[in-house]
Amino acid sequence: MIRHLVLFKLNEGVEREDPRVVEGVAAFRALGARIPELKFWECAWNITDRPIAYDFAINSAVEDTDALKRYIEHPAHQAGVALWREFATWVIADYEF
Repeated sequence: MIRHLVLFKLNEGVEREDPRVVEGVAAFRALGARIPELKFWECAWNITDRPIAYDFAINSAVEDTDALKRYIEHPAHQAGVALWREFATWVIADYEF
């Protein structure tokens, strides 16, 4: 299994209530039910307020590298990524467990 972690940081001046952010969050929340390769899916807002903290996180799992590739290339995932590019940056970690 591969764990796929993503941490998002909203761009300077962008708030959670921004309509673009609301749309992006909704797009990502829907992915768990739309992409069959996802064996585990959760995403949520960070609940702490620290200078080093990121704002939003995705924690997911797929079976193997082929499934990860299919997830990354899935049109629903790509559409969500396109939305988030408009208002955030992110870091990713993928590891086997």
